[in-house]
Amino acid sequence: MIVYPAIDLRAGVCVRLMHGRFDAVTRYDDDPAARLAAFRAAGADWAHIVDLDGAEAGCAMQHGLIGDLAAAIDIRIQSGGGVRSADDVQRLLEAGVSRVVVGSLAVSDPDTVSGWLQRFGPDRLTLAIDVRADGDRYVPALRGWTEAASVDLWAALDRYPPGAAKHLLVTDVGRDGALTGPNLDLLAEIHLRRPDLWLQASGGVADLSDLTGARSVGASGAIVGRALYEGRFTLEQALETARS
Repeated sequence: MIVYPAIDLRAGVCVRLMHGRFDAVTRYDDDPAARLAAFRAAGADWAHIVDLDGAEAGCAMQHGLIGDLAAAIDIRIQSGGGVRSADDVQRLLEAGVSRVVVGSLAVSDPDTVSGWLQRFGPDRLTLAIDVRADGDRYVPALRGWTEAASVDLWAALDRYPPGAAKHLLVTDVGRDGALTGPNLDLLAEIHLRRPDLWLQASGGVADLSDLTGARSVGASGAIVGRALYEGRFTLEQALETARS
């Protein structure tokens, strides 16, 4: 399993949100380059970087900074936030980002995103679907988690039949930044229904057992944020847990 240490960028600094709320921000680092270099020095092969300003505004805001980070540090970057056009995807890839994360549009405009998957290849894009529980359903949260989709998670995934996409990142917004553990039941159901997708777990990782749990239900990757920043475990420990 791949551990993706996370950097969420807001106005050029590293922050974390609580439950996806832009009014519940904790600021951690003023120097994202130093943080990314530390991830690489600890042994990480990948990092997950989000342009929170872009996600909130609905357009690219910090893709230039993300490109600078990709050029400066020898680590593979998966990045998104504010990706709204094929030009956004191409600019990030040309800047050195290894995989571009497509969020709201993956749900709201699957025809366009399917075209991007064909153009750039399924290994260069990650579909990111952020969900909130609504009774016994999970409903995608769109546009910086400010709107609810008109379809549930399963209907959204049905728009990408096996072979169309490869990477899927699912965040349970209710657990994001809360250190309550990932939603293993949801991850297990996704893996059962869509074993063709390389599933990344996001939201709630609090200790090393959460990584073991996510792997046990079929996740091939896990995003780790607040737990690292608050010293719940080291990145070295997380990487060793994922590899063992």
